[in-house]
Amino acid sequence: VQLVESGGGLVQAGGSLSLSCAASGRTFSSYAMAWFRQAPGKEREFVAFITWSGGNTYYADSVKGRFTISRDNAKNTMYLVMNKLKPEDTAVYYCAVPRIRAYTTYASLYDNWGQGTQVTVSS
Repeated sequence: VQLVESGGGLVQAGGSLSLSCAASGRTFSSYAMAWFRQAPGKEREFVAFITWSGGNTYYADSVKGRFTISRDNAKNTMYLVMNKLKPEDTAVYYCAVPRIRAYTTYASLYDNWGQGTQVTVSS
């Protein structure tokens, strides 16, 4: 699976951004997906997960109620809408596919990472 993220940028605190992750190389609707992020000097951390059908979603506590993950299987694309952004949301955001058929927040259980897109939230 090849993944390409887009939509990052610079936004003021309290603002919104929408990220996209375009996938190719395998039947998109056959696998779950997730968003992770990595801030400078920190480990990659889980943000949100969505099942293959989009019927179930999971979020890190730090983004719950502010971020929404979704997918459009007809467009082979996953999205992350980020509202009420905070400076601590600043990071490179990655999409990824888990290599196990279950929900997991462990980055080591994901492969097929995209190149990432930078999100910067100014205070």
